[in-house]
Amino acid sequence: MNLFDIIGPVMVGPSSSHTAGAVRIGYIARQLLGEDIKNADIYLHGSFWSTGKGHGTDKALIAGLLGMKADDERIPFSFTIADEMGIQYSFSKVELRDAHPNTVMLKLFGVGGRELEIVAASLGGGRISVCQIDGLTANFGADYPTLIVHNEDQPGHVSNVTTMLGKSSVNIATMQLYRDGRGGNAVMVIECDQEIPYQVIHTMRQLEGIVKVTYLSLEEQKS
Repeated sequence: MNLFDIIGPVMVGPSSSHTAGAVRIGYIARQLLGEDIKNADIYLHGSFWSTGKGHGTDKALIAGLLGMKADDERIPFSFTIADEMGIQYSFSKVELRDAHPNTVMLKLFGVGGRELEIVAASLGGGRISVCQIDGLTANFGADYPTLIVHNEDQPGHVSNVTTMLGKSSVNIATMQLYRDGRGGNAVMVIECDQEIPYQVIHTMRQLEGIVKVTYLSLEEQKS
């Protein structure tokens, strides 16, 4: 346990779970989308729905989607800022099976046409877990540069991706593999020690059998 675990994150808002964690979920979702938000449909589960408004969870999520972090003093005004930018957003209740009480589903549409569906949970102390991306399991904490590869469940895809990372001097910290059934849809979740060069990600997207490549960079997103 370190000092951060004891005192929690530097933040604006009353709750590390409902506020700081929510901001981080929104911020990470924006990074994964890879472009500015045009429209966000937000579905709140459990205590995020029942008590979130009083804790500012709704404003925190929008703040994160705008690119703010947990210590940003503009968080209480995120609705106004989003409205001024012409961003459309909505909040609804959802019941998710076997989900953490502080869970949200985000359906995002970017200004450039990209789309992303993400399910994430706030675990306390500002920590989060990204549970699903586009309907497939993806269990990671967004603490490392993270590569999410959706592919057809066929031989060779895992070795192709890991070989490309090795040739680019990118070290794999953790790797998880999921699939919805043999020969169906599969996903790789790869946390790395270094940022992955854009050209490597671009090349991966061109590989046969690769359906979608999503990348979480921990560097500031450039508008």
